Amino acid sequence: MAQILSVENPVVQPQKVIIPNKHGEKLVGLLHDTGSKEIVVLCHGFRDSKDEEIMVNVAAALENEGISAFRFDFAGNGESEGQFEFGNYLREVDDLHYVIQRFNGANRIITAILGHSKGGNVVLLYASKYHDVNTVVNVSGRYDLKRGIEERLGKDFMESIKKDGYFDFKNKTG
Repeated sequence: MAQILSVENPVVQPQKVIIPNKHGEKLVGLLHDTGSKEIVVLCHGFRDSKDEEIMVNVAAALENEGISAFRFDFAGNGESEGQFEFGNYLREVDDLHYVIQRFNGANRIITAILGHSKGGNVVLLYASKYHDVNTVVNVSGRYDLKRGIEERLGKDFMESIKKDGYFDFKNKTG
Protein backbone atom coordinates (compact mmCIF):
# COMPACT_ATOMS: atom_id res chain seq x y z
CA MET A 1 0.00 0.00 0.00
CA ALA A 2 1.03 3.57 -0.55
CA GLN A 3 2.76 5.32 2.31
CA ILE A 4 1.95 8.96 2.96
CA LEU A 5 5.08 10.96 3.68
CA SER A 6 3.37 14.16 4.75
CA VAL A 7 3.59 15.02 8.44
CA GLU A 8 0.29 16.94 8.32
CA ASN A 9 -1.76 14.04 6.96
CA PRO A 10 -1.81 10.66 8.69
CA VAL A 11 -1.49 7.47 6.69
CA VAL A 12 -4.89 6.43 5.38
CA GLN A 13 -5.62 2.71 5.50
CA PRO A 14 -7.77 1.95 2.45
CA GLN A 15 -11.09 0.27 3.20
CA LYS A 16 -12.32 -2.51 0.94
CA VAL A 17 -15.71 -1.63 -0.55
CA ILE A 18 -17.85 -3.99 -2.62
CA ILE A 19 -20.44 -2.53 -4.98
CA PRO A 20 -22.77 -4.70 -7.08
CA ASN A 21 -23.10 -3.67 -10.72
CA LYS A 22 -26.26 -3.99 -12.82
CA HIS A 23 -25.35 -7.59 -13.70
CA GLY A 24 -25.18 -8.62 -10.04
CA GLU A 25 -21.38 -8.91 -10.13
CA LYS A 26 -19.37 -7.59 -7.20
CA LEU A 27 -17.05 -4.72 -8.05
CA VAL A 28 -14.19 -4.58 -5.55
CA GLY A 29 -12.54 -1.30 -4.68
CA LEU A 30 -10.46 0.48 -2.08
CA LEU A 31 -11.64 3.70 -0.48
CA HIS A 32 -8.89 6.03 0.70
CA ASP A 33 -11.08 8.01 3.10
CA THR A 34 -9.41 11.16 4.38
CA GLY A 35 -12.59 12.36 6.06
CA SER A 36 -13.43 14.57 3.11
CA LYS A 37 -16.98 14.32 1.81
CA GLU A 38 -15.57 14.70 -1.70
CA ILE A 39 -14.20 11.69 -3.59
CA VAL A 40 -12.22 11.25 -6.79
CA VAL A 41 -12.95 7.93 -8.53
CA LEU A 42 -9.97 6.29 -10.28
CA CYS A 43 -10.41 3.97 -13.28
CA HIS A 44 -7.64 1.59 -14.38
CA GLY A 45 -6.53 0.71 -17.89
CA PHE A 46 -6.70 -2.35 -20.13
CA ARG A 47 -5.82 -5.63 -18.39
CA ASP A 48 -4.90 -3.72 -15.25
CA SER A 49 -6.49 -3.32 -11.86
CA LYS A 50 -6.95 -0.89 -8.99
CA ASP A 51 -3.56 -2.07 -7.72
CA GLU A 52 -1.68 -0.85 -10.80
CA GLU A 53 1.13 1.53 -9.82
CA ILE A 54 -0.43 4.61 -11.41
CA MET A 55 -3.72 4.12 -9.54
CA VAL A 56 -1.91 3.60 -6.22
CA ASN A 57 0.28 6.67 -6.75
CA VAL A 58 -2.62 8.94 -7.76
CA ALA A 59 -4.60 7.82 -4.70
CA ALA A 60 -1.58 8.59 -2.49
CA ALA A 61 -1.15 12.04 -4.06
CA LEU A 62 -4.83 12.82 -3.47
CA GLU A 63 -4.53 11.64 0.14
CA ASN A 64 -1.63 14.04 0.65
CA GLU A 65 -3.97 16.85 -0.39
CA GLY A 66 -6.70 15.65 2.00
CA ILE A 67 -8.90 14.36 -0.84
CA SER A 68 -10.59 10.98 -0.59
CA ALA A 69 -10.11 8.58 -3.50
CA PHE A 70 -11.77 5.36 -4.62
CA ARG A 71 -9.96 2.98 -6.93
CA PHE A 72 -11.79 -0.11 -8.12
CA ASP A 73 -11.60 -3.03 -10.52
CA PHE A 74 -14.00 -3.11 -13.44
CA ALA A 75 -15.94 -6.38 -13.80
CA GLY A 76 -13.70 -9.20 -15.01
CA ASN A 77 -10.53 -7.45 -13.81
CA GLY A 78 -8.54 -7.70 -10.59
CA GLU A 79 -10.65 -8.84 -7.65
CA SER A 80 -14.03 -7.99 -9.20
CA GLU A 81 -16.41 -10.69 -10.33
CA GLY A 82 -17.30 -11.28 -13.95
CA GLN A 83 -15.51 -12.46 -17.03
CA PHE A 84 -12.81 -10.39 -18.71
CA GLU A 85 -14.00 -9.04 -22.05
CA PHE A 86 -12.02 -7.32 -24.77
CA GLY A 87 -13.47 -3.89 -25.55
CA ASN A 88 -16.63 -3.61 -23.42
CA TYR A 89 -16.28 0.17 -22.97
CA LEU A 90 -20.00 0.74 -22.44
CA ARG A 91 -20.19 -2.02 -19.85
CA GLU A 92 -17.35 -0.35 -17.93
CA VAL A 93 -19.24 2.96 -18.19
CA ASP A 94 -22.14 1.15 -16.49
CA ASP A 95 -19.79 -0.13 -13.76
CA LEU A 96 -18.54 3.41 -13.18
CA HIS A 97 -22.13 4.67 -13.03
CA TYR A 98 -22.99 2.17 -10.27
CA VAL A 99 -19.90 3.22 -8.31
CA ILE A 100 -20.87 6.89 -8.57
CA GLN A 101 -24.49 6.16 -7.61
CA ARG A 102 -23.30 4.22 -4.56
CA PHE A 103 -21.27 7.14 -3.22
CA ASN A 104 -23.86 9.76 -4.15
CA GLY A 105 -26.40 7.68 -2.22
CA ALA A 106 -24.07 7.72 0.78
CA ASN A 107 -24.09 11.54 0.79
CA ARG A 108 -20.62 11.74 -0.72
CA ILE A 109 -19.77 14.03 -3.62
CA ILE A 110 -17.90 12.73 -6.64
CA THR A 111 -15.81 15.76 -7.60
CA ALA A 112 -13.84 14.08 -10.37
CA ILE A 113 -13.37 10.87 -12.30
CA LEU A 114 -9.88 10.02 -13.50
CA GLY A 115 -9.05 7.27 -15.94
CA HIS A 116 -5.73 5.95 -17.18
CA SER A 117 -5.32 4.49 -20.69
CA LYS A 118 -8.52 2.52 -21.42
CA GLY A 119 -9.96 3.97 -18.21
CA GLY A 120 -9.38 7.42 -19.75
CA ASN A 121 -11.68 6.49 -22.60
CA VAL A 122 -14.23 5.13 -20.14
CA VAL A 123 -14.39 8.39 -18.17
CA LEU A 124 -14.84 10.36 -21.41
CA LEU A 125 -17.68 8.08 -22.50
CA TYR A 126 -19.20 8.36 -19.04
CA ALA A 127 -19.12 12.17 -19.23
CA SER A 128 -20.80 12.09 -22.65
CA LYS A 129 -23.61 9.88 -21.34
CA TYR A 130 -24.11 11.26 -17.84
CA HIS A 131 -23.69 14.84 -16.75
CA ASP A 132 -23.27 14.43 -13.01
CA VAL A 133 -19.50 14.84 -12.58
CA ASN A 134 -17.96 18.20 -13.43
CA THR A 135 -14.30 17.21 -13.63
CA VAL A 136 -13.10 14.46 -15.97
CA VAL A 137 -9.40 13.61 -16.24
CA ASN A 138 -8.10 11.47 -19.10
CA VAL A 139 -4.54 10.26 -18.44
CA SER A 140 -2.97 8.78 -21.58
CA GLY A 141 -6.29 7.62 -23.03
CA ARG A 142 -6.17 5.55 -26.19
CA TYR A 143 -6.70 7.63 -29.33
CA ASP A 144 -6.03 5.01 -32.05
CA LEU A 145 -7.87 1.90 -30.98
CA LYS A 146 -6.63 -0.11 -33.97
CA ARG A 147 -2.97 0.25 -33.01
CA GLY A 148 -1.59 -2.38 -30.68
CA ILE A 149 -4.32 -4.97 -31.17
CA GLU A 150 -2.22 -7.33 -33.27
CA GLU A 151 0.66 -7.06 -30.80
CA ARG A 152 -1.64 -7.96 -27.92
CA LEU A 153 -3.81 -10.62 -29.57
CA GLY A 154 -1.67 -12.01 -32.40
CA LYS A 155 -2.10 -11.88 -36.15
CA ASP A 156 -4.81 -14.53 -36.41
CA PHE A 157 -7.24 -13.37 -33.73
CA MET A 158 -9.86 -12.14 -36.24
CA GLU A 159 -9.75 -15.40 -38.20
CA SER A 160 -10.35 -17.29 -34.97
CA ILE A 161 -13.32 -15.07 -34.13
CA LYS A 162 -14.81 -15.51 -37.63
CA LYS A 163 -14.22 -19.28 -37.61
CA ASP A 164 -15.12 -20.15 -34.00
CA GLY A 165 -17.24 -17.17 -32.97
CA TYR A 166 -14.91 -16.32 -30.08
CA PHE A 167 -11.30 -15.76 -29.16
CA ASP A 168 -9.57 -17.05 -26.02
CA PHE A 169 -7.61 -14.24 -24.42
CA LYS A 170 -5.33 -14.52 -21.42
CA ASN A 171 -4.78 -11.65 -18.99
CA LYS A 172 -1.47 -10.89 -17.26
CA THR A 173 -2.04 -13.67 -14.72
CA GLY A 174 -2.96 -16.24 -17.38
